[in-house]
Formats: sequence, C-alpha cells, structure tokens
Amino acid sequence: MILDVKDLTMRFDTKTVFQDLNFSLKEGSMTALLGPNGTGKTTLINILMKLLVPTSGSFKFGDQVRLGYVPQFRNIDAEYPLSIKSFIGLNAPLIKTSKIKAQIKHELEETHLLEIQNTRMGEASGGQKQRAYLAQALLDHPNMIILDEATASLDPVAKEDLMKLIQHLNKEHGMTVLFVTHDVPLARKYMDEYLYLNHQTIKQGKMSEFEGDYE
Repeated sequence: MILDVKDLTMRFDTKTVFQDLNFSLKEGSMTALLGPNGTGKTTLINILMKLLVPTSGSFKFGDQVRLGYVPQFRNIDAEYPLSIKSFIGLNAPLIKTSKIKAQIKHELEETHLLEIQNTRMGEASGGQKQRAYLAQALLDHPNMIILDEATASLDPVAKEDLMKLIQHLNKEHGMTVLFVTHDVPLARKYMDEYLYLNHQTIKQGKMSEFEGDYE
C-alpha cells in the first residue's frame, strides 16, 4: 500500500467534518476523490499534506513516497513577467546546474510545453498554466501526485490534455494518482477507483461502478 488511513476524524470546534475514515490506496492506482462541496475533501487533502493535524486517527504513506501536488487553477495576472520555463524553474534550486537545466527541459518536454517555454505565464492559456504547475511538481521526482480540482475552470480540450498527461505518468512511470474532482464523467474516463466522501463517511470502490452524479 502507498497510503493507509485508519479511523481518521476531523472536528473544528463543535463541527465534525468527518469521522472514522478508513481506506487505503495501492501503489500505481488512479483514484478520484469525489463528494459534494463542504464534505471535507480539501480538509482531507490538507491532512495528507500535513498542513492540518487530524483530531484523531492516523495515516501512513509507504516508506519511499515522494508526494507531488497540483493546485486548482489560479488566475495569474496578465502582466506576470516570468516565462513558462522560468516559472517551472521556481521549484528548482537557485543555482541551475547542467543537471537541473536538463531536468527542467525534460519536464517541459513531458508536459508538452517545450515549444512555448519562452511564453510569459501571463499570456499562457489556462491549460498551459496547469501543465506548468504539473511540470513544477514533477521536478521533485514524485511517485504519487495529488490533483486538487486541477481541471476546474479549464475548457474541455485543456481538461483532456491534462488528464492524458496524468494517464501517461501513471502508465509509463507507475505514478499513483489521487484526483480531487467534481467532474464525474472525466473521473469515469480516466480513473480506476473512487473515494466518495459524504455525510462524514467515505466509500471506496471501482470507478466503473460509481452510481450517480452530483453537484
């Protein structure tokens, strides 16, 4: 197992967000974290990222886990001066050795951004910006990646482009994926498993067997 969650409970003052969550993720799995707004998906991710401490319970990653994170689309100002290449390089050491430069180039290639590497981030499309965030995350050599509503606000073509890249990383590099989303059709197309968080509890199953949609 790459992640094992046991009896995880989170309360804020008198409000219980969720309680006694139990689930595990296998190495190399593709899992959608689904659930209506306000059910605690972001809280759960923040706990896994060690940004919040749960009220009770525990979680454990596998010994060799290197976690990557791609956030929800952030609107970068049109005047933002850094190029796509320089933006990706923000996640690398300040002194760019030939090895680091080669890695940045590799991630530009892998995320299909090499040809537009000198475009300013402020002028890039939403999909290009999200792929730049992905490339940033990949500089840390993760073997598990959390996509936190990473396709929200993207047009349909950009969504497909990003998910095909994620699928490639999973199939070619064995990367474990946890994809937080409201887009059930997209999850059905690309994910194998689901976690459904609602009414303070969680259900796990095959994405092909997930029933219904929700807003």
